[in-house]
Amino acid sequence: MNSSKWIWRIVSVASIATTLVLLVGFIYAIKDVNAPQVVVEIERPSQPIGEGVADSMDNKKEYKIAAIGDSLAKGTGDQTGSGFVKRSVESLAKSSGKKTTLLNNLGINGLTTDGLVKKLDEEGVQYVLKQSDIIILSIGGNDLFQGAQLLSSAKGKSGESTGTTSTNSVQDVTAEKITSALPKASAQLKVALEKIRTINPDSYIIYVGLYNPFGDLKELKVVGNEAVTKWNNVALTTINKYENMTLVPTFDLFTHNLKRYLSTDHFHPNAEGYQQIANRIVQGIE
Repeated sequence: MNSSKWIWRIVSVASIATTLVLLVGFIYAIKDVNAPQVVVEIERPSQPIGEGVADSMDNKKEYKIAAIGDSLAKGTGDQTGSGFVKRSVESLAKSSGKKTTLLNNLGINGLTTDGLVKKLDEEGVQYVLKQSDIIILSIGGNDLFQGAQLLSSAKGKSGESTGTTSTNSVQDVTAEKITSALPKASAQLKVALEKIRTINPDSYIIYVGLYNPFGDLKELKVVGNEAVTKWNNVALTTINKYENMTLVPTFDLFTHNLKRYLSTDHFHPNAEGYQQIANRIVQGIE
């Protein structure tokens, strides 16, 4: 009698277990129908990210170059009239062995970042930039150093810096003006760089960084160096977001060589100064 009870208990437990297994299976079946699992195969890129974004300079059969910006882009201060643009074109042609053409130099004396942003809306300017493989940009000096041309009055008759500024020059280029101009002008620089990138997404853009032409003048040395450093850092922040865009530094070139590389107006480079910038530009391209 006792053995019969145990047999029925075992049968009952087995039946319950079987029922539970079937019930769990049924629940998972319902879940799979209502919310089926999807297996997604991730397609691996055929080449590393970043490669093939744009043709490298090495793959181009020729270089078509345009320059845009202020008086430095135009070459003011160079008695030969070459500036860094023509010098860069000539040096690049020799070093690369490729046909190198200057499509147009759109440099304008006195141009500021605000003026540049407006120029970039002109159809003629956009046409030139769209045809270019390389775009060289110089802008910002007129924003930070307003009235710089008047500083020639601060120089001695021999053309060498006296180390002091006249009353008129201090009124036109002051620490306060340099500092106050920085926020708005640097914001416009960012807009200009992004506009050029939009106009020609495939071009190689070279921005010529600023130097402090008044590093030998007590009133403007420290504030000028600080403003130029901040300016160049703003440019780098924007440039680092894009492929094929670079900053060519000039601050270190001029800091200890102002007498050697500046023209007699104490603002623009002379022929030797422009050649040094051109060397940097060509290095940046190659």
